[in-house]
Amino acid sequence: MVAVCKDNASYIDKVKKELGRSRTKEFSAHNSKAHCVAWNCTGKYIASGSLDKTAIVQSFKDERLSREFSLKGHEDAVDQIAWHPSDPNMLSTVSTDKTLRLWDIRTPQKTVACITTKGEVINMTWKSDGSTIALGNKDDLVCFVDYKTHKIISDKQFDFEVNEIGWNNTDQHFYLTSGNGSIHITEYPSLEPLLQIPAHTAHCICLKFSPDKEHFATGGADALINIWDASELSYLTSYSRLEWPVRTLSFNHDGRLLAAGSEDLVIDIAFVETGEKVATVSCNAFPFCVAWHPSQNLLAYVTDDKSKHNEKHSRDSDKTTGCVKLFGL
Repeated sequence: MVAVCKDNASYIDKVKKELGRSRTKEFSAHNSKAHCVAWNCTGKYIASGSLDKTAIVQSFKDERLSREFSLKGHEDAVDQIAWHPSDPNMLSTVSTDKTLRLWDIRTPQKTVACITTKGEVINMTWKSDGSTIALGNKDDLVCFVDYKTHKIISDKQFDFEVNEIGWNNTDQHFYLTSGNGSIHITEYPSLEPLLQIPAHTAHCICLKFSPDKEHFATGGADALINIWDASELSYLTSYSRLEWPVRTLSFNHDGRLLAAGSEDLVIDIAFVETGEKVATVSCNAFPFCVAWHPSQNLLAYVTDDKSKHNEKHSRDSDKTTGCVKLFGL
């Protein structure tokens, strides 16, 4: 145990120094506010979705983002974006227009497939083998899309508020966070209920698994962040440094750091094993989405940029509307 503690202390000290020297850069992407951001599996490309109905793909090189492709086809805001877990060229987007679109960035001028969804999708995630995409909509219906056939293969209507969703470390169980503050664990693919874990005193909003899926984290309307052991389903630690509901979470590449965002004007970065704060990132507006690079301590995020906050800040805010921000450079 002493060795582990020393290793933890050394890691925390190193990361605090590294991130303490880091700066944030903004890169223009959209004509309106961006809602979501995600890295591909290699970290070569980053994609963002926006109120302007587009998804923008940018390449990352030499500490800069360079615009590569504009993916057009949605008829309303692009609300969620997610890359294939192992194919660096494939990604999916969902929109307020009630469609799921699949894209191959080698042929960005057209969609691979456009699937009409059953309602307005608010959450999307891929199965780790890339075979299936899960979608959760505003009416608490969860459906599953086969990646190869582009067909909805199953769906289930739940009788409770469903928020973020995801598969566990074996892909044999499917997790749903709920409006009653619990984590609902179901068998996959039957979705038969297995376990309900009380997690938050208010809505359980978000759910993220670490890259190795050894841990998962939840964030709630009670402003708490809880970290769990995924194999034992045991509670590890809890912390609350944010004042507003936690709406976005992301583990870094080694699974030892967790970034969290809410309507606070900061992003909290914590050491997973203890919840200790290692850094904060100041924001001009609250973060919609945070996403760590798959192999570096480099955090991408998008915020609720306004065209005009007030007369004093209108000039600066116009410059940042629709930007993708990178912290860790």
